[in-house]
Amino acid sequence: MKIMIRRAPDSGLSIYVPKKDLEESIVESEHETLWGGWIKIANGWVLDLPQMASDTRLPVTINAKKRGENGDDP
Repeated sequence: MKIMIRRAPDSGLSIYVPKKDLEESIVESEHETLWGGWIKIANGWVLDLPQMASDTRLPVTINAKKRGENGDDP
């Protein structure tokens, strides 16, 4: 799914999912630089992010994969 990651002044990093009209804070991440690992957002979703350069500038729109409900969450 396409998501936009941006730096929010009040809550750190957040994502926006246009097709769901959903904006949530990122509450946990596998890697400090985000890229190539998973992130967890405030509503409980876990998303896998693509590998990108650690100095990728925000905001950025990327394709992320939502992890399923079958126990593959971190």
